[in-house]
Amino acid sequence: MSLFLPFMHERKYVQDEVVFFRNDPSHALYIIKKGEVALTIDVNEEFEDLTKVGPGVALGESCLLKNTNRLLNAFVTSEKAEFYVIPQDNIFDIFENNMKIKVRMVEMLAEIYNDYNSNLFKAYKSSLGFFNLSQVYRG
Repeated sequence: MSLFLPFMHERKYVQDEVVFFRNDPSHALYIIKKGEVALTIDVNEEFEDLTKVGPGVALGESCLLKNTNRLLNAFVTSEKAEFYVIPQDNIFDIFENNMKIKVRMVEMLAEIYNDYNSNLFKAYKSSLGFFNLSQVYRG
């Protein structure tokens, strides 16, 4: 973590402020220092709440991949929120010079996506096939 400290800067938000929208370019990783954030997806011009997260949670892990966009919307739900923000370029510079850190981050990203897939399959099974799961794999 000490390698990231020189590149971290703090951002403060207030309630209902947008941290990022779905489809925004993924140029930074956000780590929640204080407050609560809702992660949503927009469906038919409505926002569907997926979950709320708090201190210690990292948002925007898609920035660990080049040329990606945000998959979700992130809105502050608490009165105030504070974040540590690490720009993508700085993350990639650290990866370039520290293979162990890069490997660990890739492992953590794989764990996150494995959990997402596991939850997706559980939701599919519990919905009795309400949606066509093959759509997930067609890209």
